Amino acid sequence: MTALNIALLAIEVLVYFGAMLALFRLRKVLGLGVFFCALGSLHFMETYLAAAYYIQMPLGISLSPGSVVLFSGKLALLLLVYIREDALVARQPIYGLFLGNLLLIALVALLRQHHAVPAPGTPADLSFMDQLGALMVWSTFLLFMDCIAMILLYEQLSRRLKRVPVLAIWLTLAVVLSFDQLGFFSVLHLAMGVPFSAGLGGWLGKMLAAGVYALLLTYYLAHWEMAATTPTRRISDVFDVLTYRQRYERLEEVSRRDALTNVLHRGQLEPLGRDLLAVSNTTGRPMSLLLVDVDDFKDVNDVHGHQTGDEVLRRLAACLTEGLRQGDYVVRYGGDEFAVFAPGVAHPAALQLAAMLRELVAEMELPSGVVRQTLSIGVATAPQDGEALTDLLDAADKRLYAAKAAGRNRATGATEA
Repeated sequence: MTALNIALLAIEVLVYFGAMLALFRLRKVLGLGVFFCALGSLHFMETYLAAAYYIQMPLGISLSPGSVVLFSGKLALLLLVYIREDALVARQPIYGLFLGNLLLIALVALLRQHHAVPAPGTPADLSFMDQLGALMVWSTFLLFMDCIAMILLYEQLSRRLKRVPVLAIWLTLAVVLSFDQLGFFSVLHLAMGVPFSAGLGGWLGKMLAAGVYALLLTYYLAHWEMAATTPTRRISDVFDVLTYRQRYERLEEVSRRDALTNVLHRGQLEPLGRDLLAVSNTTGRPMSLLLVDVDDFKDVNDVHGHQTGDEVLRRLAACLTEGLRQGDYVVRYGGDEFAVFAPGVAHPAALQLAAMLRELVAEMELPSGVVRQTLSIGVATAPQDGEALTDLLDAADKRLYAAKAAGRNRATGATEA
């Protein structure tokens, strides 16, 4: 029986985490909202299982799949969101869950005022919501504290364990899950009489789950995401990102977009660049600039006409935008030239980003008869290439011409120029 339980737990981990990683991978197509909705939809089931559903494991211990599979996996997925996006994005589902749980309790209080008619064979009883609703609010409050602690701890460990990222992720999850188990099980024991053996079994299960999820997360980042482009952050940057994000959003709201490509207009280059560099200087984070030129684009206009050329530019701009993070910016710099601002991205990672953009453009669908498009890209990064926008533009422009002189269809950075 215990062997069957172990096998089923393994299958549940692979099904749950595999499906959620697939949704995260498709976030550029479906949007992060789909990923977050799927994550939140399991919160009620996760809390219910953690409170009421336990299975027998070896050595006489018992544990809940709600804690070991669903909650541990959710924490690992939120860490993934922070690694690939930023702190603001990672906190959105936590706020949503917390406010949703408060709304649930308020609605249950209103529902109690009805004169309910029981369904055949089923009592009209909401008493189970008393304990479960309070547990959901408490678990979400714990989740908020877990995520702040997880971000702070991961930033420390990831710098010290650069060569073994799986260990940094496992240690982060193990420490935070231990804290959460203590906080959540204490309430379960006091409110519902769950025995200490279940608490110990749950903790052991979470430690094992942390290792499994760390392995899966590391494999996913290495093979399906450009882990090298992850921003380098300081501890204080967890809060700096949230502070300066509003500045980005205000800038985005007032910015004008290029009528043809729908990316930012050339007139936004200087104010945007100065603002991002000011944030970079304040927070100590790097900021990379990529100057992108479409190789031999004149041939498209000459052979197929300007209407087809405009369509190619529209598709190319969309391709560049979809290949970037939410906090990156694309500006139409000239006729067939684009500037990409990548806040928080160091120089080696910016070269990786340039390579990815070249691959995406090479694979994009084009109007009939148009040959595959290639890019030449010059990469510069603050502060090493300068702390002023003119310095970055000058360095990136020289490297762009070096890429063209070297045969085009390539990206050139500081080491290659």
